[in-house]
Amino acid sequence: MWLKAWHLVFMVTWFAGVFYLPRLFVYHAMTDDEAGNERFKVMERKLYYFTTPWMILTLLFGFWMLYDYAWAAFGKMLWLHIKLLLIGVLVAYHLYCGKLVREFAEDRNSHSHVWYRWFNEVPVVILFAVVLLAVLKPF
Repeated sequence: MWLKAWHLVFMVTWFAGVFYLPRLFVYHAMTDDEAGNERFKVMERKLYYFTTPWMILTLLFGFWMLYDYAWAAFGKMLWLHIKLLLIGVLVAYHLYCGKLVREFAEDRNSHSHVWYRWFNEVPVVILFAVVLLAVLKPF
């Protein structure tokens, strides 16, 4: 149970960053003054680099659980494969956020605040799906 507890703690901290970083993108895309632009650049960079280790620890403890017992218990069940696929999508989302941080840092943002508002909803959908799959184990 310790593995699961630490996995959940790291997952919650990772999601906190994954929820907040795109919200910063929304506000940054709406900013039209230089001081605000520079402030958002610092906030985005610091949050991304603060959040990334939590992602790594979440994955490390998750794969440790898979290796230790979960794959043997649930490896043939479809819900686990879908969950792992969604986690892969979330990792890609996180890495894409890093690309967006670099684009903002170089003043090369090409998206509107409305685009970022929609982009911000992706991890919410993934969180709902992953939690429901892990708890309900529907198939």
